[in-house]
Amino acid sequence: MSLKTATGAAAPMPKAGATGRKGFWPWLNKRLPVDKFVADQVTEYYAPKNFNVWYFFGSLALVVLVLQLVTGIFLTMFYKPGEATAFDSVQFIMREVDWGWLIRYLHSSGASFFFIVVYLHMFRAFLYGSYKAPRELLWLIGMLVYFALMAEAFMGYVLPWGNMSFWGAQVIVNLFGTIPGIGPDLVLWIRGDYGIADSTLNRFFSLHVAAVPLALLGLVALHLVALHEVGSNNPDGIEIKEKLGADGKPLDGIPFHPYYTVKDFVGIAVFLVLLAVVVFFVPNFGGLFLEAPNYEPANPLSTPEHIAPVWYFTPYYAILRAVPDQRLGALLMAVAVAAFLFVPWLDRSPVKSMRYRGWMSRSALAVFVVSFIALGYLGMQPAQGLYVMLARIFATLYFAFFGLMWFYTKWDKVKPVPERVIYHAH
Repeated sequence: MSLKTATGAAAPMPKAGATGRKGFWPWLNKRLPVDKFVADQVTEYYAPKNFNVWYFFGSLALVVLVLQLVTGIFLTMFYKPGEATAFDSVQFIMREVDWGWLIRYLHSSGASFFFIVVYLHMFRAFLYGSYKAPRELLWLIGMLVYFALMAEAFMGYVLPWGNMSFWGAQVIVNLFGTIPGIGPDLVLWIRGDYGIADSTLNRFFSLHVAAVPLALLGLVALHLVALHEVGSNNPDGIEIKEKLGADGKPLDGIPFHPYYTVKDFVGIAVFLVLLAVVVFFVPNFGGLFLEAPNYEPANPLSTPEHIAPVWYFTPYYAILRAVPDQRLGALLMAVAVAAFLFVPWLDRSPVKSMRYRGWMSRSALAVFVVSFIALGYLGMQPAQGLYVMLARIFATLYFAFFGLMWFYTKWDKVKPVPERVIYHAH
């Protein structure tokens, strides 16, 4: 078949795909704009050129999320929720399923690594003011991701049905009973029974493998959309979108791909090596990742010598136990978690980055970090004597960080912020 040219001569019809306008990929992009999505989100997304090591943890969080989803899918193939079957099914996975021990340890260690990465990611936000305008919504969505992750981790912790899982569930679920008016009915609704039993395991299993992961994935997607809408923050706290070149591209930005994708792959490789060391050599990590009582089946008649949640919940657990009154302790624990939501409006500093803030803001952040780590340690100790006193002191410092933020960020003397980002080539 041919076409007529302007002179009337016959011209050959171009073959399909010869010009690049035909073929599977153009056909796909016409119906599903893959190229446009990749360009908008990766190759033509400009990020500040002065990212440092603190900016690895966002991509690492995505890697751990995928790891948890994949290993979780394989675990659900063999896990059987139920008072009489849950513990034995976990032992079956560990002893009888090919590579089951590896999948289980990847999942249990991955949960702890997830919180390590998220806590470092949150610290980066405090360090460089990534929650300040125009990123308030980005921060709020990120905190919702954190809350969903806490719910997911708690329910996953109960599912192995070890003795610590059982008693930990008793303590945490009963905290909802301190809510005035609806507390007792809410506890009954959460448990699905008058005690932690079959109904509790079934609904926790359903929420852990379906409802909460779907919510978590949706929130992560919103977090990324909000990030790409306002742009990434940087160690100098300068908005690179405000200074554009003649081509409309940020003068202080570089394409995310290939520059940061290469860096992220290096960070991911280091992370996977550390994860492998833990999984293959110290999966229990001294009882922090997997406690000794959880190798025993749940027993309502045998209380562990010391009931404590997994390490990533212990800062809040220490605050709970620091107050004699259970209602007040539960309220303070809830406030300790919810306080993060208000940080964008509590911080009155005219600059974002800690690089250009004074001694007051820097000291407050340092005290907060020390308090959080100290509370995490105290939450794993018996609630008696000096441990309780120290928990009260560090809990006071923890709340002072948020309660006084309005004042010390407003009064703090700041340094002048440069007009362009400070970049040192490596």
